[in-house]
This record gives sequence, C-alpha cells and structure tokens, in this order.
Amino acid sequence: MELFKYMEAYDYEQVVVCQDKQSGLKAIIAIHDTTLGPALGGTRMWTYNSEAEAFEDALRLAKGMTYKNAAAGLNLGGGKTVIIGDSRKDKNEEMFRAFGRYIQGLNGRYITAEDVGTTVADMDIIHEETDYVTGISPAFGSSGNPSPVTAYGVYVGMKAAAKEAFGSDSLEGLTIAVQGVGNVSYTLCKHLHEEGAKLIVTDINKESVARAVEDFGAKAVDINEIYSVECDIFSPCALGAIINDDTIPQLKAKVIAGAANNQLKETRHGDLISELGIVYAPDYVINAGGVINVADELYGYNRERALKKVETIYDKIEAIFEISKRDRIPTYLAADRMAEERIENMRKSRKQFLTNEHSILTRRR
Repeated sequence: MELFKYMEAYDYEQVVVCQDKQSGLKAIIAIHDTTLGPALGGTRMWTYNSEAEAFEDALRLAKGMTYKNAAAGLNLGGGKTVIIGDSRKDKNEEMFRAFGRYIQGLNGRYITAEDVGTTVADMDIIHEETDYVTGISPAFGSSGNPSPVTAYGVYVGMKAAAKEAFGSDSLEGLTIAVQGVGNVSYTLCKHLHEEGAKLIVTDINKESVARAVEDFGAKAVDINEIYSVECDIFSPCALGAIINDDTIPQLKAKVIAGAANNQLKETRHGDLISELGIVYAPDYVINAGGVINVADELYGYNRERALKKVETIYDKIEAIFEISKRDRIPTYLAADRMAEERIENMRKSRKQFLTNEHSILTRRR
C-alpha cells in the first residue's frame, strides 16, 4: 500500500502510528477530515493479517466517520483507530493508558470511543490519561450503553422511509422482517411492536429469537429464509454486505431500513435496488444514533437533548430522498452528497472569513 498516494487520493489529513514496547501497543490513528470539527471515531481492536491491512481498515473507517458525522449534523470530523491484536488475550491496562497518552498528544484533534473489540472498561482506562474519549462509564458522566439510542434512531428513520414508500410514517399493521436480534435490534423490535407492526425475525442465536417471539409475538424463520419472506420492510441488523447479487432477487420488501453497517456489498447494488424501486435508507445515516449520543457527552451529557438530536434522523432521511429526486441518483449517493455539501459549505464559509480578515488587516496597515 502506497500510503501517501492513498491519503492524497481521498484527502486524508493525518495518520499517527503509535507503539509502546512494554505493553505491546501497536495502533494506527487515522484522521480523515476536521473541517466540521475535531475527528470523532471509535477504537477497533482486531487481529489483522498484515500491517497494510490494518492501515487500509483505519483509513477506510476514518473516511466513513467523516460522512457519518457530517450527515448526522454533528460539528465533528471523521477519524478512527485500529489496535493490532487479539482483544480476547492481548489487552492490558498499560496498553490503553499508553494509547490515551498518544490521544492526549493530539491536543483534541481526535476523540475516541469504543468499537469492535473494545469496551466501556477500556475507555475508562484511556480516560485516566486523556479527556478526549467518549463512551466511558456513567459514573464519569457518560451516556452508558448506546444500543437503545441507536435503536431509537433506526426506528425514527424507518418511519421516514415508510412515509416515502407508503405515503404514511405509521408502522402499524406493516410486516417488518428483522435480520438479527442483538442489543440494538431487540430494542428496535420493542418500538415496532409497541406501534403495532408485525415482526418476522431471525438470528444465529436461538435464544435471541425465542426472546423476540415470546416478548413481541414475532414469527421466527431460518437465517436463509429472511430475505424472501413476504414483508413491507426488510431491516438488516446483523451482518454487512447482505444486499448483494444473491439476496436482491429474493427481496419482496418495498423498504430497506436497518441498523447494520455497510449493508451494500458493492455500490452497484445500491444502483440495482434503486432501479427496482426499493426505498433504501442509507445505513450510516439511519444508524447514527449511537454516535450522536456519545457526541453529546462533549457538552456534558443530557439524555433529553441527545434524544432530540437523534430524532432529526427522520429529517435527514427525508432530505436524502429529496436529494435523490433532485439529482436523479440512488439514495446511497444522495447521502454522500448531503454530507459532502455540508463539508464544502463549511470550507467556503471559513475561506470567506479568512479572506475578510485578511482584507481588514490589509486596510489597517
């Protein structure tokens, strides 16, 4: 991987490589864009096949956070960290404290949070060395488990998608097929059930399925059957890349709206579902409730304020549909365009401000 060519191609600002021999820390902090504000993005711990793979993952994820934060209306840029190692056996206190010192050295340009392979407890250790961390324990003034708030954001975003497809944002009486019944989607199912939706669920965890059947009267189906069931809305809340050549021909839903990340296996699959007339709520917009929630910690966490911000996901999804129609593009591209327009408008505003400041100083001389 030619790092500088990659960074230049996608306009990255900074990559920081961190190592601490004593603790075994090997981390890569990627900062993609800070036009809107400091870069916010989680720390992922993963066993990579190579250092090049770790760099690529950090860079890819950081860019994704730029778009996610911009589309969510946050005054934050995008960044991400990957720590190379097995999260089940390689963690230690010294590692996360050393990492916290590296974050502190960036003086607020990057703010971290938990991600795959890291926990609230890990964030608490990082917090011993820096204030530039979110998702810490509620005892430190944090928001706690973000899953319920993420679920709420998916719920309100799904209502906006239903309005686009069916003319009403009521989910009462609609059949919704939910793939995966984990922490986020269980709470999502609760919201849907309380509104009167009919649920079809699947999960590799049979206990999770049984819980949804018992609590919400859901119908259980096999994990491979969920794509082809008769339903109004398909809600992917488990794996990524599940909108692909194999699954698209099976879909009977008019709407795709779920919590899973990276739902489209390839961008062309977004084009294909658009051509089929399926209303797609882009994943990184509809599932932004979690990042909106932790971002509120930066102002001194207030749950009511955070939930009000999460409710704007409804408006963001509606705006994406408007851009899609305006520019005659699929909704996944419309989401990118919405984020890019916000970033570009801020760049122009700052450029104009600096030009005016320079003009004033020149006249004073």
